[in-house]
Amino acid sequence: MLFMVIERFKNEDLQRIGKRFREKGRMLPENVSYRASWVESNGARCFQLMEAPDADALRIWSKRWEDLVDFEVVPVVTSEEFWSRVAR
Repeated sequence: MLFMVIERFKNEDLQRIGKRFREKGRMLPENVSYRASWVESNGARCFQLMEAPDADALRIWSKRWEDLVDFEVVPVVTSEEFWSRVAR
């Protein structure tokens, strides 16, 4: 399944977030894959496209960052998949 993960950085603590990422990487469980990400131009939020078997797998990952980041997880499908479902 695909998920759009919207991260809101707590206390605008970009230095600590960046340091942890440089030292430990994304810290993803084995069954979660990073696909792509975009950061809001003012640095307030990050949008990550992730693939995982279910939302529970993402909870394992988000717990590793919850001291620095608030997460919103939204299940998504590609536009092609969505519109093919509508056409049926």
